[in-house]
Amino acid sequence: MTSASILNQARNVIQIEVDAINAQLGKLDDHFVKACRMLMECEGRVVVIGMGKSGHIGGKIAATLASTGTPAFFLHPGEASHGDAGMITTKDIALTISNSGETLEIVTIIPVIKHLGVKMISMTGNPKSTLAVESDIFLDISVEKEACPHNLAPTASTTATLVVGDALAVAIQHMRGFSAQDFARTHPGGMLGKRLLLYASNLMHSGDQLPLVSPETTLDEVLIEMSSKVLGMVGIVDESNHLLGIFTDGDLRRAMENGIDIYAQSAGELMNQSPYTITADTLAQEIVGKMREYARHGPHAINGMFVVDENNKVVGALNTHDLLRAGVI
Repeated sequence: MTSASILNQARNVIQIEVDAINAQLGKLDDHFVKACRMLMECEGRVVVIGMGKSGHIGGKIAATLASTGTPAFFLHPGEASHGDAGMITTKDIALTISNSGETLEIVTIIPVIKHLGVKMISMTGNPKSTLAVESDIFLDISVEKEACPHNLAPTASTTATLVVGDALAVAIQHMRGFSAQDFARTHPGGMLGKRLLLYASNLMHSGDQLPLVSPETTLDEVLIEMSSKVLGMVGIVDESNHLLGIFTDGDLRRAMENGIDIYAQSAGELMNQSPYTITADTLAQEIVGKMREYARHGPHAINGMFVVDENNKVVGALNTHDLLRAGVI
C-alpha cells in the first residue's frame, strides 16, 4: 500500500466511527432519560457487565461512573457464572453491554439478576435480542457498519457504546451537581485532586525552617539566612513575628547590580513593604493562580509566599519548588 492509500484507509475508519457517533444523537430519547433517572436513584452500585471488546468498554464506563459520583464496578460475566455473581446485591442496578444482545455469558446470568430483583439496563444493537427484551430499559447502540473492512471486528460499535456510556455518566453527574471539589475527592492522586485537596498548611515550611530577619539585619546576613533556608526569600519581621516586608534573591541581585553596598544596607531599607501573602487555609489551586496572576501583572515573577495568620504574623512559607514536589504544578 502507498502512503496515500494508508492515510485514506485511516481517514475512512475515523469517518465511519464519526458517523456512528453522530447516529447516536438521533437515538437519544425517553429511554435514555429513564435510564439516567434509574441510575441516579440507585441505592447500591451500578454493576457494568460485558464480554470481550464490550467488556473492555464496560470497564471504562464503570470507571467513569465511579469517578463522577455514581458508585460502579465492572463484573466479568464469565466469572459471574462461577461465583462472582455474589457481588451483586438487591440494591444494585445491572448495566449490560452486548452488541448482538445474545452473548451467551451475559444471557446465562440474566436469571440470577432477575431472581435478585435487580433492575437491568441494556446497551445493545439488536432491539429484538434476548438482552433487550429482558431489560427494564433498552438503549439502542446499533451502528450501520463496523470500520473493519470485513464488517466483523468491533470498532464503530464499541466507539458508539463508549460515547453513550460517557453521555450517561456525565448526564448523571450534572443531575447530582457533582462539583470539581467532589471530583477531586475521587482523584486524590491526580493534579486536580492535589490542587483542590491540598492547602498551604500541607505544603508550607514552619518553625526553624522559616527564613526570618529583623529590619536592622544587614544584607550580608540576609544572604546567609536566605541561603541556609533555601526558599529564595526572607521575611522581615518585628519582635512579635508580624510580617513587615519581604526580600527575595531577585531583589538581592537587582540591588547588587545597582551597586548597593551589602555591608551597609539593611533589610528594612530595601524590603518590599507590600508583599503578597496567603493564609494557611488557602487551597493549592488558589496559590498557583495567585502566583500566575502576580507574574502577569507585577514587575517580577512571584516564586515564593509567606503564610500569615489573621494578625499578619508569619506561620509558614512556601515556594514553587514545594508546589512542584507536591505535584500541584
